Amino acid sequence: MKAVFQTDRGRVRLHNEDAGGVFGNKDGYRLAVVADGMGGHRAGDVASQMTITTLKSEWETSRGIVTADDAENWLKDQIKSVNLLLLDHATNHSECDGMGTTIVAAIITDTFATIANIGDSRGYLLNEIGFKQITEDHSLVNELVRSGQISKEDAEHHPRKNVLLRALGTEKTVEMDIRTIIFEEGDILLLCSDGLSNKVNEAQMMDILQNEEDLNQKAGSLVFLANENGGEDNITLAIVEFSETREDDSRC
Repeated sequence: MKAVFQTDRGRVRLHNEDAGGVFGNKDGYRLAVVADGMGGHRAGDVASQMTITTLKSEWETSRGIVTADDAENWLKDQIKSVNLLLLDHATNHSECDGMGTTIVAAIITDTFATIANIGDSRGYLLNEIGFKQITEDHSLVNELVRSGQISKEDAEHHPRKNVLLRALGTEKTVEMDIRTIIFEEGDILLLCSDGLSNKVNEAQMMDILQNEEDLNQKAGSLVFLANENGGEDNITLAIVEFSETREDDSRC
């Protein structure tokens, strides 16, 4: 397995409210996570960093996750725990009132990947079939697209594009999407915040992921292109490639 994580403040924002990383557990499996924080004065980075720090700590001490059910249950339990942790922190720290974060997280083993998401941070899969988004945005414009009120093209420039219908840390109960996919030799999983997906289209993502660069260079190329196209938001991504090689640059 090869993996890389990169985050960039972008060209406009004063602070980076994204966080993430790729982490290993006691069985050698990976947890890749991207969180895009929001709300309050500097509270977005508090929400995203608390999410990553907590999941990293829990994952690094975990073991015995061998089936898709194991992975799905771990993600459900841990994300629900983080949700309550964020709510409690916001309740006890007035400067963090209203904070929250998106999350897209994937457990990757030698045979499958299990992906959970809340909000509009996304997961994409590149395999022998092609390149496609494998998560569903929990946003107002996506609901308008799903209901046929606007087209996918209209959604790209909709004035309320950033309105989320779900986020982590904003309600007592949290609903997430979760799915498991087969992950095979040569497959590439891309997780990213909307700072990337709003600025780099799927054709460009696929071209970069399929080129001959190493994973660090591919990640850098994606960040560079998002900045070249405006860089108005923080840009964060994790790339995991199924390979027998265990070379990686995984970090928070």
